[in-house]
Amino acid sequence: MMNQNEPDSAQPPRRVRCTGTVQLPPGIATPLDLFTPEGERAWAAGWDPSYPAPADADCEPGTVFLTSHGPHPGTWIMADREAGRSVRYARVIEGQDAGTVTVTLDTDTQVTVSYDLTALSEPAAEHLAQFAAGYQQFLAHWAEAIAAAVG
Repeated sequence: MMNQNEPDSAQPPRRVRCTGTVQLPPGIATPLDLFTPEGERAWAAGWDPSYPAPADADCEPGTVFLTSHGPHPGTWIMADREAGRSVRYARVIEGQDAGTVTVTLDTDTQVTVSYDLTALSEPAAEHLAQFAAGYQQFLAHWAEAIAAAVG
């Protein structure tokens, strides 16, 4: 599902809300752990979060971590966590977009992933439109990468 909030459809959206599901292989003991900053290292190529301050746990609300998205550094904050059920991050990708990412465990073999992002500039709005248009393929890549990593 994709919802673009923009009154003029001729212009790229300044805000998009994208939601979809990722199928997980059966038998993962703690599937939501795959979507923590450290858990993503196991399956997300190039994912290498760093922490400006030590954290007792990478999934503790308030934990801040930094990533690199090509030329765009990102700042992420663990906004909320319901143990074994969901995680929600606030993120800002410098010069590109800001918003939230939520991962909710639906079943032991499925999560729902929702992005609610706002472009930080007109040029970034085009990038955001491309992200939204390819969102289902983006999640399919996640499913493939997770299956390869835990298989």
